[in-house]
Amino acid sequence: MVQAEAARIWVSRVGGTAATAATAAARAARRRRWGTLAGRVFAVLVLAVCGAVLLKLTLTPSPASMGVAHTNLKPGATIRLYLRYASLHEQIRELGGNVLIGVPFGLLLPTVSPRLRGLLRVLLVTGVVITLIELAQHFFVRGRSFDVDDIILAGVGAAIGYLPLGRYVALRLHPEHRHWWQRRLDAVSARAGRRR
Repeated sequence: MVQAEAARIWVSRVGGTAATAATAAARAARRRRWGTLAGRVFAVLVLAVCGAVLLKLTLTPSPASMGVAHTNLKPGATIRLYLRYASLHEQIRELGGNVLIGVPFGLLLPTVSPRLRGLLRVLLVTGVVITLIELAQHFFVRGRSFDVDDIILAGVGAAIGYLPLGRYVALRLHPEHRHWWQRRLDAVSARAGRRR
């Protein structure tokens, strides 16, 4: 008897009014908004740390490379050079290091802003940032030069970071964001539904 009374009270409180459902939905939206904000702030902080490390690694003068460093505008030339003539340790350090530089871009850019979600957008932003760093190396740092292969390898790293994990995290943080082409498809399908 007491259990039936408790169940009746519970049903009347939980399912009784639309106001309780609206309040619960508002609370869930608030929690989701704070979770998104915390995720964005965390991603910006990690991206700032990665950027500082990136600048330290790439804009430090290299006295050992003074006479050796040369500009490379031919895609794949430096990659082939390392694969043919360098030791395995040098290959991993140079090629793997350039790939590793791009991975944080693929992981973190889509979490910072939903507008940066998408492989082409991540690759474009990564390419622009790495190109600016390469130009700074070429013009302002002794013993460093512009190399187009560094941009290619960083793009590969960004794709590696984005495809398995960056996309998943971005979809979790920004589930309601729809791209322009998705909104356009929704509008077209809505118009087609009204015509029927």
